[in-house]
Amino acid sequence: MLTNKKGFTLIELLIVVVIIGILAAIAIPKFANTKEKAYIATMKADLRNLVTAQEAYFADNTAYGTVAMSGAACQLAGGNTYACSAGVSVTAAANAGLGWEATASHTSTLQTCQIFVGANAIPPVNEGEPICSTPAAP
Repeated sequence: MLTNKKGFTLIELLIVVVIIGILAAIAIPKFANTKEKAYIATMKADLRNLVTAQEAYFADNTAYGTVAMSGAACQLAGGNTYACSAGVSVTAAANAGLGWEATASHTSTLQTCQIFVGANAIPPVNEGEPICSTPAAP
């Protein structure tokens, strides 16, 4: 009697499932905070774009401007606009022509990013470099 058995045994299938589970347990934590990093990168990019817009505004007006949000466009006080990313809100305050500071926040994260330019840049903060932080828990 010849019997032709094809297929996998239950043990072989269980071993494959366990191996896949181990690989998933290793990989999932590595990619868990990818969205958070993307939100932070978006806020930093918006702040860097604001630096360019502020310098253009300063070249025209010899003063730095404040920022008003209007949909997907951020607008400086004199009408200069630049594109803001979706979900990001930016607020900026000028310091009597001596510099300015801005804060960016995203609707999907608790992190905020700030940038300081001119007299507002107090060491150890580097002027024009966005820094991000998580607010303290109450």
